[in-house]
Amino acid sequence: MLTLKQITEQTDRVIAGLQKKHFNDAAAVVAKVLDLDKQRKANQQLKDAAQAEMNRLSKQIGQLFQQGKQAEANAAKAQTGELKAQIAQYETAMQGFETEMTNILLTIPNIPYDIVPEGTGADDNLAVKMGNWPNQAVIDSLAAGKPVALKNWPAEADEAIAAERIAQSEKLPHWELAKKYNLIDFDLGVKISGAGFPVYIGKGAQLQRALINFFLAEANKAGYTEIMPPTVVNQASGYGTGQLPDKEGQMYHCEVDDLYLIPTAEVPVTNIYRDVILDEKDLPIKNCAYTECFRREAGSYGKDVRGLNRLHEFSKIEIVRIDKPEHSDESHKEMLAHVEGLLQKLELPYRVLRLSGGDMSFTAALCYDFEVYSEAQHRWLEVSSTSNFDTYQANRLHCRYRDQNKKINLCHTLNGSALALPRIVAALLENNQTERGIHIPAALQPYTGFEWID
Repeated sequence: MLTLKQITEQTDRVIAGLQKKHFNDAAAVVAKVLDLDKQRKANQQLKDAAQAEMNRLSKQIGQLFQQGKQAEANAAKAQTGELKAQIAQYETAMQGFETEMTNILLTIPNIPYDIVPEGTGADDNLAVKMGNWPNQAVIDSLAAGKPVALKNWPAEADEAIAAERIAQSEKLPHWELAKKYNLIDFDLGVKISGAGFPVYIGKGAQLQRALINFFLAEANKAGYTEIMPPTVVNQASGYGTGQLPDKEGQMYHCEVDDLYLIPTAEVPVTNIYRDVILDEKDLPIKNCAYTECFRREAGSYGKDVRGLNRLHEFSKIEIVRIDKPEHSDESHKEMLAHVEGLLQKLELPYRVLRLSGGDMSFTAALCYDFEVYSEAQHRWLEVSSTSNFDTYQANRLHCRYRDQNKKINLCHTLNGSALALPRIVAALLENNQTERGIHIPAALQPYTGFEWID
């Protein structure tokens, strides 16, 4: 959550940032936090004054008794009793203001960096880079620092890839390919669990395992330490990374035990560092984890949820970094380069988006999405979100580091999908289908053990 120091010292910037994220009544909510802090401080001053007076009287009482001034001593004792009761009242009031202030702070999203574009939703996201793309003019334009808002995205850019790679025959969507080659059984998943829980079979299961191993191996090469965390977390972990109280409706809740199925490995991995003080020399910390992820996806419907496009359970490899503030921007760039490298090796056409204020997550200060192009569906599929959370999560987690001067500071936390499997699988199947079958990219073949699905 935002720190009280940020709100008190950078009030105008905080309000402007919240407005960029379209947070309702930003100025009023900030004013309420400042008022609660003012009342808390006022009660603190009253408590301190009462405590000082009580200490002064306590010293006098013994002297008064020694001087035989029993009446005065008893009066002083009675006065200290009254002061003690007042101090208790001030402490109760302070705790009330503190609790109310914290509850409000937990509902306030992170403020975006200045580089985040204005906008109300996905149409205002900026495409800043592309790769594995036949339309060189689009790549050159983005490389020259001319980002394009998605609402102004040239339709001919997508038509160019469709014309080049679907010239010979019409491509089948992945759900039809999965049935044709007996790779994924969606109906069986409905029978066992319900919609959104596919069953992978044969080479479909092997392809999943190959991608998991490929992504983990690449993360290992990049210096990430692999973690195998639990896939259920307690409430404190959900609050620590910001899933609670913002996204409890999207998380599967085990009510008897008050545990939550994780929506991403970000939650358990980042919470490893909850209530921990790290040494500056150990930063940045780089972890990766493969887990199953669970999301209710309440309210999702239509063509965007067909097949693997939107699932309730899916596999994902997550990369997480804990860093010091002055290096977190460099860490973010390294994470983006890592995700991009994976897509390049998989030979998938992709674009990189800088998300607008209206499309960013509750906790992110800066987020880039990676999308791959689905040739059969003629649409872009998000496969990674890579975010810098600044001190927002660290403040909730009490994740800090001790610098060279022995000063304790809040860390920065970052994470990204590297990568989420369902839409990667969809794009691999759709984009690599030929008359013979589906060709496996060269970088993945050592992990699949086969070159073709046919």
